[in-house]
Amino acid sequence: MSTVTDVLEPATTNEEKQQQSLSTGAARNLATTTKSVPQMQGVTSRWLLKMLPWVQVSGGTYRVNRRLSYTVGDGRVTFTGTGSDVRVIPQELGELPLLRGFDDIESLEALAGRFEYHEYEPGEVIAEFGHQAEQLYLIVHGKIGRVGVGKYGDQTELGVKADGDYFGDQALTDDRNMWEFTAKAVTSCTVLTLRRTQFDQVLEQSDAMREHVERVLASPKKRHNPHGEAEIEVASGHAGEVDLPSTFVDYEVAPREYELSVAQTVLRVHSRVADLYNKPMDQVEQQLRLTIEALRERQENELVNNREFGLLHNADFSQRIHTRNGPPTPDDLDDLLAMVWKNPGFFLAHPKTIAAIGQEFNKAGVYPNSVDMNGHMVPAWRGVPILPCNKIGVSEKRTSSILLMRTGEEAQGVVGLHQIGIPDEYQPGLSVRFMNISEQAILSYLVSAYYSIAVLVPDALAVLENVEIGRAS
Repeated sequence: MSTVTDVLEPATTNEEKQQQSLSTGAARNLATTTKSVPQMQGVTSRWLLKMLPWVQVSGGTYRVNRRLSYTVGDGRVTFTGTGSDVRVIPQELGELPLLRGFDDIESLEALAGRFEYHEYEPGEVIAEFGHQAEQLYLIVHGKIGRVGVGKYGDQTELGVKADGDYFGDQALTDDRNMWEFTAKAVTSCTVLTLRRTQFDQVLEQSDAMREHVERVLASPKKRHNPHGEAEIEVASGHAGEVDLPSTFVDYEVAPREYELSVAQTVLRVHSRVADLYNKPMDQVEQQLRLTIEALRERQENELVNNREFGLLHNADFSQRIHTRNGPPTPDDLDDLLAMVWKNPGFFLAHPKTIAAIGQEFNKAGVYPNSVDMNGHMVPAWRGVPILPCNKIGVSEKRTSSILLMRTGEEAQGVVGLHQIGIPDEYQPGLSVRFMNISEQAILSYLVSAYYSIAVLVPDALAVLENVEIGRAS
């Protein structure tokens, strides 16, 4: 059986009374709206592009001539494997001074197979001062601090070794070598070791390696300055008619050349859009503006991360250091300044890294001043500005890097490379070239940006690596 319920009409409210004037919604249809230009969240401050002095590269290639330097094998070693199954890549053993230039792959593979796997906990002593040094250490992962004995018997910090570094290579050929420092694990560490007895066994089996090692040990040490450059003989403090030294300045016979790189894209705009929808804004102009912003963002990313010329991959190994404990402390930034002490220009770090720097400084009770950079107040340390750059990556484990550089040709620093005066130039080093109109009436424009970056001498750039930015308090 069904029941019929009467529906009550709701009471009339004030809002539903008869309208006595034109509504704002209807009026908006006749009004002229004020519009912003198209916005783009991916646009950043691009401090690196602003701060670099740019050098005109007329021939598309920039050659960096340097004095002759003697390479002594100061690179880093690379590993392969997972868990406890870790091996050093045989060819990477050529980074050791003793094996520099040796390329007999069979001998290197035999040597790589002799390394032993070890793990150390934080605080555990790995090598102790005054004890006999009998093995080589390759650091797969982690940080190892070294402490020596100063002139007056107190402890002296000798720096931190980390992923890819090594120490103890002299122990392989000198049975009287003693540890001149104590090596202690700062973090959990994974290490591969090679004992001198096992090295000798490989030498007995490989005539090629034995002859190479004997030749290296017998060759005279080439005189060089602290930077590895061939010595320039100069006499001073003498009196009378002494024989003055004769000398010459030797150059690298194969200097490095930087070719301009390119970032390109094809911008397409329908002719109907370009013809009919150009007020109050030029549609082609706005499309082009945002495209150029994207190209400039890519350009800065390449200057930082490109494996051929990017700053992170082209810093000299001797100019790469590690934090003492993980987070970026004032002491760590001072260590970085000591690497680029000749007129440092600016630090470059991810915004999250800059926040971590502020947190560590606050913990230490240090409150650095800010400096004015083109009308912007930015944080600084020792008067050197710390500029943000989101192109410096942050790893999954919340670690990043901090760059410090000196800039300019006269200062033998870091310089940006471009070529101005190119055909259809729209901005310095960037061209916009009309290509064609397709059968679908689509306009095509080729947008190209040409650029590169060069480090004139190694000490113009330093990197603080594996900076922790997410450690819990």
